[in-house]
Amino acid sequence: MRDVVAQMHRWWGEGEPFARATVVATWHSSPLPPGTSMLVGPDGAAIGSVSGGCVEGAVYELAQEVTDSGRPVLERYGVSDDDAFAVGLTCGGIIDVYVERVDPEGFPELGEVATAVAAGEPVAEVICVAVDGPDPEGRLGRRLVVRPEGTSGSLGSARLDAAIAEDARGLLAGGRTETLRYGYDGTRMDEELTLFVSVHATPPRMLVFGAVDFAAAMARIGAYLGYHVTVCDARPVFATARRFPEAHEVVTDWPHRYLRTEAEAGRIDERTVVCVLTHDPKFDVPLLDVALRLPMAYVGAMGSRRTHDDRLRRLRATGLGEEALARLASPIGLDLGARTPEETAISIAAEIIADRGGGSGTRLTSLSGSIHRPRSMRPAAGD
Repeated sequence: MRDVVAQMHRWWGEGEPFARATVVATWHSSPLPPGTSMLVGPDGAAIGSVSGGCVEGAVYELAQEVTDSGRPVLERYGVSDDDAFAVGLTCGGIIDVYVERVDPEGFPELGEVATAVAAGEPVAEVICVAVDGPDPEGRLGRRLVVRPEGTSGSLGSARLDAAIAEDARGLLAGGRTETLRYGYDGTRMDEELTLFVSVHATPPRMLVFGAVDFAAAMARIGAYLGYHVTVCDARPVFATARRFPEAHEVVTDWPHRYLRTEAEAGRIDERTVVCVLTHDPKFDVPLLDVALRLPMAYVGAMGSRRTHDDRLRRLRATGLGEEALARLASPIGLDLGARTPEETAISIAAEIIADRGGGSGTRLTSLSGSIHRPRSMRPAAGD
C-alpha cells in the first residue's frame, strides 16, 4: 500500500491524470482484501492488483475509460452460474471495485496523504463510492481525509463530515479499512451514501523478547510480514543491533518493564503481537503477567510442555485467571516439524497468521469450502 501511494504521489506531482482502482468490498473466496489498489498510469503502466490476476484486464480497460471521462465507476466482478469464467473471478468470490480518475484538481489532498504515509503517521481517506438514487449534489467521488487531529476536503455536508470523521478515527485506532453507509446529512440510520474508509495506519508491532538465534529469525520474518519489529533483552552483551540487523529497533531493558512502559505510553494496541523466547522464568513470567493483561492480538511463549506447565503454575500464582491464560500460545508455533531457528520462525508466523485470519492450520487439501476467510483489516507488508 505504501508503494502504491508513493507512485500515486509521483504521477500526481507531474500533473497528468491517471486511474486508481480499489477493492471496496468482498464476498466469499475473494483473493485480496478491501483497500487493495491497482494504478493505471498516464503512460498506460499498470501497478498493483485487485484480484491477483483474475480481472486485471477488465479493470485496466475500465480504468482507461474513467481516466478519459473523469466519471468514477463502481463495478462488481464475480462468477456467473452459466459460465464460471465469464466475469473473471474463477475462485468463486465477488469483489466491488471503485475506479476513479486522480489528478491534482480532483484530489488536492493527495500530497497530505502521501506525506503522512511516508512518515508512518495514521491517516484515513474517505470516498463516496456510491449514491442510492439520483445525485443532484454531486456527492459521488467526493472525499474527506481524516487524521487523528483534523480533516481536509469534504463529502458535501458539515454534519456528514463530522459523523464520518468520528467513525474514521475509530477505524484508524484499530487499523481497519471498512465500508460504511450514511444519510446525506450524516445520519447513521439512513443508507443513501456508501462511504469507503481506506485506512493507512502505522505498521502493527511485533515485540520479540529474548536476544537468541530464534529471535533473529523471528525479526527477519516479522519485518517481511510488515510488522515493526522490536527485539528486547535485559542483557546488553546480547541485545545489539549488530546481532539483529533486520529488527527495526533493539532495546536493552527488563522485558516486563519495557512492555509496561510501552503500554502506558499508548504504543500497544490490539494488533500487537508478542513472542517470548527467553526460556527463563525470571524473565518470562513477569513479562507474561503484563502481556496477558493487555488487549493484544497474540501472545506466544517458547518452551517444552514441562516448561509450559511450570509457567502456568507460576502465572496462576500472580493472580491471572483461566480466561487470560487461555490466550497464551504455548508451546509457541504450529506443528510443522520445525527444527532450525528459521523453520521455527515460520511455524510461529504461521500461527500468528492463522490466529489473525481464523485459520485452522490444517492442510487445505483436507478441507472444503472457501479458501479465503473474511478478516479484520490490519496493515499487510508495506503498509
